Amino acid sequence: MSKKDTIVKDVKDRIIRLKLADGTLVNGQVNINRDQGYDRVSDLVANYREPFLILYNVTVHNGNIDNPIKHKTLFINKDHIIWAEPDEDQK
Repeated sequence: MSKKDTIVKDVKDRIIRLKLADGTLVNGQVNINRDQGYDRVSDLVANYREPFLILYNVTVHNGNIDNPIKHKTLFINKDHIIWAEPDEDQK
């Protein structure tokens, strides 16, 4: 792909909370400005064209809420997501 063929999109991030099949709780940000017509967290989670959900600025709680693990970027297999919710307090 040449430099003039590069597509640039603005990042439109949302905070999301997830619970995984093993009980792990995950908080992080997702970019909902990925595909045309997809502008909600639910669109991103329910879209199975991409099997992984990409999060950044992530906090993972593996059973111990007092000892979280931080990640800059984390890829989560959507098959392991039990529930997902957006942070309602953001814009």
